Amino acid sequence: MFLIPIATAKTIIDFNQLYGSFSPLGLEFSDRVKENVGKEVVIKGFMAPPLKAEAQFFVLTKMPMSICPFCSTDADWPTDIVVIYLKKKQTFTQYNQQIEVEGRLETGSWTDPDTGFVSQLRLRDATFTAL
Repeated sequence: MFLIPIATAKTIIDFNQLYGSFSPLGLEFSDRVKENVGKEVVIKGFMAPPLKAEAQFFVLTKMPMSICPFCSTDADWPTDIVVIYLKKKQTFTQYNQQIEVEGRLETGSWTDPDTGFVSQLRLRDATFTAL
């Protein structure tokens, strides 16, 4: 039996745990997300094709997405995405390679000053590994 030290145990959040309810005002984050804002969390998913090769951010999706989400229509835009801002540049992976991302969880509307990209849910200072 393996014991994981409490200091190194990260909270794992599944895409199915992102939202707690849906109302006329839109999606509301789940208690699990609200409790972990500002903390280091781990989310598994797939890297959508990045906007540009030298970008230091990407969109994490629940399912593999072969088209650039920034180039698709609103109808194709997935509702279950998380914007990932990397701690440092990493080599991107193929869209169908599952990855595990670790970073500090943020919520709330924020507009990237460099790209104009608006997000509601982000991981900052993140790193990822291919699974």
